[in-house]
Amino acid sequence: MEAIQLKCMIVDDEPMALNLVESYVEKTPYLILKKKCNSAIEAIEYIRTETVDLLFLDIQMPDLTGLEFSKMLPKHTRVIFTTAFDQYALEGFKVEALDYLLKPFDYAEFLTASNKALEWFTLLRGQHKTSISDEKEFLFVKSEYKQLRIKLSDVLYFEGLKDYIKIWLKDNPKPVLTLMSLKNLEEELPEAQFMRVHRSFIVSLKNIEVVERSQIVINDQRITVSEQYKPKFLEFINDNSLNT
Repeated sequence: MEAIQLKCMIVDDEPMALNLVESYVEKTPYLILKKKCNSAIEAIEYIRTETVDLLFLDIQMPDLTGLEFSKMLPKHTRVIFTTAFDQYALEGFKVEALDYLLKPFDYAEFLTASNKALEWFTLLRGQHKTSISDEKEFLFVKSEYKQLRIKLSDVLYFEGLKDYIKIWLKDNPKPVLTLMSLKNLEEELPEAQFMRVHRSFIVSLKNIEVVERSQIVINDQRITVSEQYKPKFLEFINDNSLNT
């Protein structure tokens, strides 16, 4: 079995704590440090475009706390909180943190928490490999402090807008708005049903009505297929065209 590696990020406004956790990550073979940030605001910018599996996250930080930031993360990103205040433990587990490290902690405690994350991702990826992703029928997305169940068969297309995604649905004039990047969403969607055709659009293949030159028409909306994604889209068209 291929060894699992976890892409991780450290967020802490204390330089000494940031450097200590970095040293612990570097001596843990399955952890790959992608970024360290001294604020949640800085971390938001990075995680908007890059995939992170595991976050070592301080709780008490200015502007945006770790607890607040954790509620904005993509669903596949898991959190291990690092804090000097034990009163946050209950709140940490309410947001489904994998573990809670109370400062000051040593490498043994850090490794125990990291091993828990490794076990979680090992189980998750094992289940993912044995599932049939093309038969996925729905997704849960966070919107307005609720988890909404979105039927994939109802989705017309996804539109990226800075830090958010608009989900356009059949028979619904207003989109569902959720905090997530198109890159992370793309990894969750079944390839047989959806395709990214533009930096800002993922379309439902079965809901395409017309293809005209380099544009797709879905529900009267025209979506341009950009050069980057055109070869894969043309392959889809050719595979589903009648030979005449």
